[in-house]
Amino acid sequence: MPATRTDPPISLRPSEADELAGFARLEQDGDTSPHILPTTLQQHRVQFARDDILYLTIERGGTTCGYFILALEADGHSVEFRRIVVTPRGAGIGQRAIPAMEAWCRDRLGRRRIWLDVFDSNPRGRHVYEKLGYRRFDEAAYDHRRLYFYHKELVT
Repeated sequence: MPATRTDPPISLRPSEADELAGFARLEQDGDTSPHILPTTLQQHRVQFARDDILYLTIERGGTTCGYFILALEADGHSVEFRRIVVTPRGAGIGQRAIPAMEAWCRDRLGRRRIWLDVFDSNPRGRHVYEKLGYRRFDEAAYDHRRLYFYHKELVT
């Protein structure tokens, strides 16, 4: 869903440790939890402390409405787009936040490729990724579910 003139702007910033409990609660939403592998607060704390993991808070008009988890690959070239959780779902926030995240990866991190995985049971997510230029390059079985792998080269 493209932004309209009345939509508040989307912005990203590095997350703070005191936001992690709220992120863990967002993952428990009934419309979110089937599409991800939920992370406990303790797991978020461990990931957040790692040098190769980046949490970015998504704000809409200055109000927190979600977050990304990104893993910086050792190759210095790629980023694993591990997670996006937004609220409310279906409002186009993710479609507007993903290009901002891509710009962050390209401009601030110097990365040129983003890859992700998504369950086949998440057609909304797959549609958004494909619409934003991500291309499927592989698939695998995970816990009796089909997992698709997508990637996108970032243009400089």
